[in-house]
Amino acid sequence: MPKLVIKSGSRPPWVGLSAAVWVEIAAGNAYNFPLYSHALKSVLGYNQQQLTMLGVANDVGESVALLPGYACSKLPPWMVLFFGACACFLGYGLIWLSVTQTLHGLPFWLLWIALIVATNSNAWFGTAVLVTNMKNFPLSRGTVAGILKGYAAIGGAVYTVIYNVFLDQSPTNLLLFLALGIPVICFAMMYFIRPCAPASGEDSSEHVHFVFTQAMAVLAALIVLAITVVGNVVSVSSGVMYALVGLVVLLLVTPLAIPVKMTFFRKKKPNANAITGSAECLDQQAGGSDTSTTKPLLRPSSSLGSFIEMEDDDESDVQTLLAEGGGGGAVERKRRPRRGEDFRLREAFIKADFWLLWFLYFLGVGSGVTVLNNLAQVGIAVGIENTTVLLCLFSFFNFVGRLSSGAISEHFVKSRAMPRTVWMTLAQILMVLAFILYALSSSATLHPATALLGTCYGFQYSLMVPTASELFGLEHFGIIYSFMILGNPIGAVLFSGLVAGRLYDAEAIRQGSSTCYGPECFRLTFMILATVCGVAAILGMILTVRIRPVYRSLYSSGSFRLPQE
Repeated sequence: MPKLVIKSGSRPPWVGLSAAVWVEIAAGNAYNFPLYSHALKSVLGYNQQQLTMLGVANDVGESVALLPGYACSKLPPWMVLFFGACACFLGYGLIWLSVTQTLHGLPFWLLWIALIVATNSNAWFGTAVLVTNMKNFPLSRGTVAGILKGYAAIGGAVYTVIYNVFLDQSPTNLLLFLALGIPVICFAMMYFIRPCAPASGEDSSEHVHFVFTQAMAVLAALIVLAITVVGNVVSVSSGVMYALVGLVVLLLVTPLAIPVKMTFFRKKKPNANAITGSAECLDQQAGGSDTSTTKPLLRPSSSLGSFIEMEDDDESDVQTLLAEGGGGGAVERKRRPRRGEDFRLREAFIKADFWLLWFLYFLGVGSGVTVLNNLAQVGIAVGIENTTVLLCLFSFFNFVGRLSSGAISEHFVKSRAMPRTVWMTLAQILMVLAFILYALSSSATLHPATALLGTCYGFQYSLMVPTASELFGLEHFGIIYSFMILGNPIGAVLFSGLVAGRLYDAEAIRQGSSTCYGPECFRLTFMILATVCGVAAILGMILTVRIRPVYRSLYSSGSFRLPQE
């Protein structure tokens, strides 16, 4: 395994975060499928069923990240990004060769695999930058996760702007850009995304830096939204469009102002105590010197009831190894990790909290992606012909949810040691309200419901990341995170394909048409999804009570600290 080199200093983590912004936007390339899918159908002669199967390949490739997650624990970030860039080049390159008829007669199954490989680059990109930056900023996990996931949310809108403004709405030009442009971006950024000595949580300016980064992200998202919506409503000159796109690029570069400012306005380094954390880079920061034997991280609480009490650290949890020699016996006691320490995936599998978090995430994201996949049909069913506004509305508030959830949860977890699952549970309750609004099947409630659901969906997606890292550690976070996000494709297949799709088709057949109109098209689906989110809210309450002592211990000092005995 290549040896990881830890970059010291206060600036490199911010340089890496600035570079990660561009990689996260590159990781939004799976959102482009609707922009070139019609070319696959017309040029290659595919039918609707084949096109649907390619859509499934697009979703599967984007969300299956077990291999990238494992690679993040074994390889340096630049190598993980390199594999992602190669997957992007090979996958989209083969599709481009097929659509341009450079290669004739490629079998359908080969293009299906090529699309999985192409969109799987998202998993390599996203996992590499997320894991690396979570370790570089272990004291601000929620904020960092919110920023990175927020930029990923607007990636699709950025590609739409590029497609409309620079690529003449040409699917072949878009595929060529995806095959060549994205690898170039990643090759340019991979040097800067590296493990670093963590930024000090005691630096009061860190909060200002994060607020600045979030503000620039919001401005960029608003301009991208304006370009998309206004461009579809009125005619705008190319000069104005180029100016707005240039402003977006400038806003995406502005996070680099933070390390530049730190270069010219250096602060005197405080004498802070060494930070003890679960991230590998924290251990390296300590100079690699041997420290005292690791002490138990968290003590079980005796104040909780039967089901929701913390697992006992009894003798069954401890393996005793006896070694004889030198006329005496040596006893080495090894125990399983407790919540807050570093877990391997197989160790996390046997924890109830792991599965409670997985199902909480799966039910929330699965129900949200069901609406996202069927949002155009939902709008048509209630009489809205142009569903572009609905899609833009969902995307923007999804971005707002991802970005704000990190900042809000970070504030309350540090000020009150409040578990982040409180906000996930609240989002589930609000999703119940959103689905009830959808079930009313009124054009007056459709837009508020879409904005509310997009926000809650963003909350679920963003809050799972720091929660998993706090409960199960950062050392093997890549593979644990990759397993968690399997809830995305599983939820899409279960709720969207087996529930919403079948109920919609059944009602369309009853109406004698291939397109369904009226409130009955999705009413039962929305009531089922409201029930699902209600169940998820109950699971969230149980998980919150179970992990409350963990958060009190981790954040007892007002900042993330692993308590010592």
